[in-house]
Amino acid sequence: MNPFALEPIETASIDELRALQFKRLRATLAHAYANSPVYRAKFDAAGVHPDDCTSLADLAKFPFTTKDDLRGAYPFGMFAVPREQCARIHASSGTTGKPTVVGYTQGDIDTWAHVMARSIRASGAMRGDMVHVSYGYGLFTGGLGAHYGAEKLGLTVVPFGGGQTERQVQLIHDFRPDIIMVTPSYMLAIADEFERQGLDPNKSSLRLGIFGAEPWTNDMRTNIEARMGMDAVDIYGLSEVMGPGVANECIETKDGPTIWEDHFYPEIIDPETGELMPDGQFGELVFTSLTKEALPIIRYRTRDLTRLLPGTARTMRRMEKITGRSDDMMIVRGVNVFPTQIEELILKCAELAPHYQCILTREGPMDSLTVAVETRQDLSHESSEAQAAAQRLAHEIKTYIGTSAVIELRATGGVERSLGKAKRVVDQRKL
Repeated sequence: MNPFALEPIETASIDELRALQFKRLRATLAHAYANSPVYRAKFDAAGVHPDDCTSLADLAKFPFTTKDDLRGAYPFGMFAVPREQCARIHASSGTTGKPTVVGYTQGDIDTWAHVMARSIRASGAMRGDMVHVSYGYGLFTGGLGAHYGAEKLGLTVVPFGGGQTERQVQLIHDFRPDIIMVTPSYMLAIADEFERQGLDPNKSSLRLGIFGAEPWTNDMRTNIEARMGMDAVDIYGLSEVMGPGVANECIETKDGPTIWEDHFYPEIIDPETGELMPDGQFGELVFTSLTKEALPIIRYRTRDLTRLLPGTARTMRRMEKITGRSDDMMIVRGVNVFPTQIEELILKCAELAPHYQCILTREGPMDSLTVAVETRQDLSHESSEAQAAAQRLAHEIKTYIGTSAVIELRATGGVERSLGKAKRVVDQRKL
């Protein structure tokens, strides 16, 4: 089979897709109930049984899964196969409490490589392309997920990983890869390093960037595309559901990631009540795996905020670009603020660079928001031009978002660079 040809399921009728989903959902619920003690207990406590699922709509009867479930079953208690049948273990960073641990059978690894290859192909990869992977390798799912997918598609892989930005640029310049897979925030750091070395990032060999692992705006896409002279597409995933490759934008439309619905069934719920919401309504994204063996996941609350939209380039539904997470939302003096809202305003200021952090502090009973942001490389952060830009940014945050913010200008390099997911919020109120 030609790996660059569309699979029949990508353009199948909606009725065919829904029939496949229902068949796989029934099998997944039965597998989870029979083989995962955690899921058996959760289903029993909710008074539901896999046989109660007589249509896709019946999934709403089943209980949600959260990070707390995985942490409570640490390390392998959620698995639905013996640990000996797992070919690989991945885990979250575990920066807050115990990490979430996920296992993969060899079948799961093959499925993951398949949806990643599909994602890279949908992004616009072509036969003979070289892929520079700058996602971190190791317990984080990004690097190995990208690596296996690119190899399955038959592409040449440069497994660089994160860090060593100076050497990354050297090898991109020397090896001339066509595609880079990396977080959007680290792509900006690579672009900065191109310029520091006296190279024009717009003239690099990179034709395509596949960016994920953190929320990023369409304004950031425009900024990266103009600066790097490439197409920038969005890949989505999370380790608890599979890893990267749950959804991916199609190069021909770039209108939000297409969800690979033959493997992952999406729902949108009200994040406060848990009530199921219709397509087109904004809420929290929930996923149920349809083909996973080691760790089937039922109604997993991602905390990502988006809406489901009709398919365009494919039969499968799209999700609106993720621009916020319920657990990244800042509440500043009663106003809900997402870092990406501030990012959009920063990107409209030509004097500022898209490197920023939101710092939350508390003075007495009142919360305060400071936005630390760098000026562009050729502009002193102490200049009158930069100070005027800071005043404009503070005014626009107050006008468009509805809260006051102190703008702290920093010189190039003054905001910490992330080698993986950018840390956009620093909450010092708990210290």
